[in-house]
Amino acid sequence: MSALIEGGDVVLFQGDSITDALRSREDDENLGFGYAMMAAAWFSALHPEKRVRFVNRGIGGNRAKDLAARWKEDCLDLKPDVVSIFVGINDTWRRYDSNAPTSAESFEKSCREILTRVKDKLGARIIMLEPFVLPVPEDRIRWREDLDPKIAVVRALAREFDAVYVPLDGIFAQASAIREPAFWAPDGVHPSPAGHALIARAWLRAVGAI
Repeated sequence: MSALIEGGDVVLFQGDSITDALRSREDDENLGFGYAMMAAAWFSALHPEKRVRFVNRGIGGNRAKDLAARWKEDCLDLKPDVVSIFVGINDTWRRYDSNAPTSAESFEKSCREILTRVKDKLGARIIMLEPFVLPVPEDRIRWREDLDPKIAVVRALAREFDAVYVPLDGIFAQASAIREPAFWAPDGVHPSPAGHALIARAWLRAVGAI
C-alpha cells in the first residue's frame, strides 16, 4: 500500500508537454495519453478503495518560470494533497532552439518559489521528477552541459523540501542500454508510449503504490 498517497487525496500532476500529453482543458477526468494518465489509472486499479482524485495541469512548452507564473490558479487554488512536479527540459531546449537560455540560478529560483508556496500554503506532499534527455538526434548530446546543472538543482531541492524523488535521467539511461534511446524517446525528449510507461512505473514505485 502507498504510504505517500492517502485515502481521499487529490494528486496534482504539473509540468510541461511530457505531463500535458494532450490532456483535456475542459474535462479533469481526461488526463491525456502520457505517464500521468498511466500512473493514475494503475494507482486507481491497484488501490480503488482509496478513492484518490488525480488532476493534470501540465502545459506544453512550459519552463519553470511559467509554472511559477500560473502556480496560484493551477496549483494552490486546487488545494491538492500531493503535488508531482516534472519540469526542466524546456529550460534547456530554449537555449538551443531560440537562443533563450535559463541559467541554473534562475531555474533554481523559480523551482524554489513554487516549492516554498506548496509547503507554506498547502503543506502538501511533494514528488519531484528528474528531467532527462537522450542522445537522439545527436545534437542532444550538447544539451548535457546545460541540463546536468539543472538536474543537480532538482536533486538538491528534493532533499531540502523532503520530496519523493524519481531519478528519470538515470532510469532512461539504464533503459537505453537494453533498447536504443529512440525506442524510449524518438526525439530524445518526448517519450514514446513505452517511455511514458517507464515514467509511470517509476512514479508508482516512488510513491509506494507497487
